[in-house]
Amino acid sequence: MPKTDALPETQPDPRRWKALIFIGLAQLMVVLDATIVNIALPSAQKDLGITDGNRQWVITAYALAFGGLLLFGGRIADLWGRKRTFVVGLTGFALASALGGAAANTAMLLGARALQGAFGALLAPAALSLLAVTFTEAKERAKAFGIYGAIAGGGGAIGLILGGLLTEYMNWRWTFFVNIPFAVVAAAGAVMVIREPAGGRNRNRLDIPGVVLVTLGLVSLVYGFTRAESDGWSSGVTIGLFVAAGVLLGAFVLVERKVKAPLLPLRVVLDRNRGGVYLSLGLAVIGMFGLFLFLTYYLQIVLGYSPVLTGVAFLPMVAGMITGSTQIGARLMTRVPARFLMAPGFLVASIGMLLLTQIGLDTSYPALILPGLILMGLGMGTAFMPAMSLATHGVQPRDAGVASAMVNTSQQVGGAIGTALLNTIAASASATWLAAHVHDATTPAAARAVQFQGMVEGFSTAIWWSFGILVTAAAIAFVLINAGRPGGSTAASGSGAGAVDGNEVPVLVH
Repeated sequence: MPKTDALPETQPDPRRWKALIFIGLAQLMVVLDATIVNIALPSAQKDLGITDGNRQWVITAYALAFGGLLLFGGRIADLWGRKRTFVVGLTGFALASALGGAAANTAMLLGARALQGAFGALLAPAALSLLAVTFTEAKERAKAFGIYGAIAGGGGAIGLILGGLLTEYMNWRWTFFVNIPFAVVAAAGAVMVIREPAGGRNRNRLDIPGVVLVTLGLVSLVYGFTRAESDGWSSGVTIGLFVAAGVLLGAFVLVERKVKAPLLPLRVVLDRNRGGVYLSLGLAVIGMFGLFLFLTYYLQIVLGYSPVLTGVAFLPMVAGMITGSTQIGARLMTRVPARFLMAPGFLVASIGMLLLTQIGLDTSYPALILPGLILMGLGMGTAFMPAMSLATHGVQPRDAGVASAMVNTSQQVGGAIGTALLNTIAASASATWLAAHVHDATTPAAARAVQFQGMVEGFSTAIWWSFGILVTAAAIAFVLINAGRPGGSTAASGSGAGAVDGNEVPVLVH
């Protein structure tokens, strides 16, 4: 790293707020990409002649590469330097996006999506760990993580809007090309503005056995849930993938206990507070994916919204997330313990979900859907902000990248599980309802109404499950997380972060 990039650990970076702009821009690009392609998928399928069987791979290729390589990417950031990893991740993501936009066939598109996921796995943990080591003062850290949390939470809904606009008024290829200006601006800004604190690198050798085991284990887990969605939970392939994931991840834990320089130091995840964050956040993301997935289909198919209008319908949720993150979470984070923000936040979101279980064939958007979305946004925004901060609070700088990667891993794996689990629940509930009401379809109009009602029954059943999952996330956050105020003396309670040896400097110094 050039000497001009390094700062003494005790001196705050005078350009840290400018750095936040470019870190936030990169995070927005990664989060957008999780949903922007979904809207464009039907157009891309028709244009490239992608079969129905291969269609899911446009989403799955990205999820497998991203989820499987996140811990590897986080450790690369610790070893190689976060700024350098950040810029390389941005550059690679832009090139992969250009390849996807220019795709001439299915194989080229799937390859581009896998490359996007791989470079995203470098970029995402580098961005969050840069934030963690750049903002060390409690109130500034609260504000910075509030902005980052709003981007992380609301970016998916913004992706739906942007995907709808680009697909409807331009071409599906622009859902890929739009990443290039994001990446160019963020990379140029990072080179000029971001300075990584000195002494934060992990100089140990890379744990190759750990990399292989955790990557194969996470890929097996994510792919297992994907196959469960298409083949069923009892199929031999699905069961085999879950068994393989269990064996590989179990072997990974054994290796990490023995090796001198582990890929994932177990102290990072066995810490009570960080473990509580990873678990509750992963569950909450399962619940959120239920909302995005089913409400998108409900608005477009049942209520007849256009792709653009569907994206606009999610805007109040984005506004709620920004408000919850920057106004509620950021203002209270330095005054109250994290669990008194996360648990109530997840509960408020669950109340919004509870409202949305009442959807019907002619539900009023202003009367039911709007308040449900606002409560979801406020709750998740309030909870996300302290979760993002606490997940990297008290870690040694040499572990900041892998701790950040665990946040993204819990969200990515949660998203994959949520999509498969809730899709299966919805499909089963719809099939059961339709079987019981097949005799009601006496005319074409009645048949259409029965079909739509069957869809609504499936969606509403899945949203009930999402409600229960969010309540469980709230309970886990309240019971497991016992850290005090980030600015208080109990900030690292239960973490073991207070006990450091000569060369281990915590990220936060109070």
